[in-house]
Amino acid sequence: MPPTWLTVLAWISLATASVCAGLIVADIFVRGYRQHVWIMDVVWPLTALYSGPLGLLAYRRWGRLHSPRYRDETGDRRHSPFSVSVGISDTHCGAGCALGDVIGEWVLFALGATIAGAALWPEYMADFALAFIFGIAFQYFAIMQTRHLRRRDGVVAALKSDTVSVITFEIGLFGWMALMFFVFFTDPRLTPAHAAYWFLMQIGMILGFLTSYPANSWLIRHGIKEGM
Repeated sequence: MPPTWLTVLAWISLATASVCAGLIVADIFVRGYRQHVWIMDVVWPLTALYSGPLGLLAYRRWGRLHSPRYRDETGDRRHSPFSVSVGISDTHCGAGCALGDVIGEWVLFALGATIAGAALWPEYMADFALAFIFGIAFQYFAIMQTRHLRRRDGVVAALKSDTVSVITFEIGLFGWMALMFFVFFTDPRLTPAHAAYWFLMQIGMILGFLTSYPANSWLIRHGIKEGM
C-alpha cells in the first residue's frame, strides 16, 4: 500500500481535477460557450482531468476566447500568441493520450495482463496504441472542420500533424511510468486500484505535455501542423 500521506494527496488532486473538468463542462455545455472547433469541447475537460487548476486556468484565459458566443458578447477578437497557440495545439495530443492511457490501464488491470511477470510492458503497448488512435482522431476532427478536406486527405494530414506529437508525449509519460515501476514503488507495486497511481499518472501526463510541446512548436513553425 502507498503511504497514507500520498493517498490523501492523491484523492485531493483527483477530486480537484474532477471539479475543474466539471466546471469546464458546465461552461461549455450549460452556459453555452461552445468552442469554434467542436473537438475542443471534449479536449478542454480531458486536459483538466490531468492538469487540474492549470487546465481550468488555461481554459478560462484562452479557451473561452475561441467561443463564438464569447466573442459576440465581448467583441474580443484577439488571436492567441504563438506560444499559447502551440500549447492549445498540444492539448489535442494530450487529451487523446490521456483518454487512451486511462482506458488502456483499466482494461489491462481488469485482465491481469503481464509480460515476463511485469504489467508495465503491456501497459506501454496498449497505452501507445490507444493514445495514437485517439490523438490522431482528435487532430483529424480539428483538421476536417477547419480545412474541409476529403476523408482520406484528412487522415493523412492528421497523421503528419500528430504522429510526432504522440510519440514525444508518450516519451515523457513512459519515462515517468518507468520510474514509478522500477524506482518509486517496487514492492508492493502500485496498480490502477490505488488513487496514488492516478495521481502519479497525472504528473506523468503533465510531463508528456511538456516533452511534446517542442515537437508541436517545430511542426507548426514548419507548416506541418496548424496552430490553434
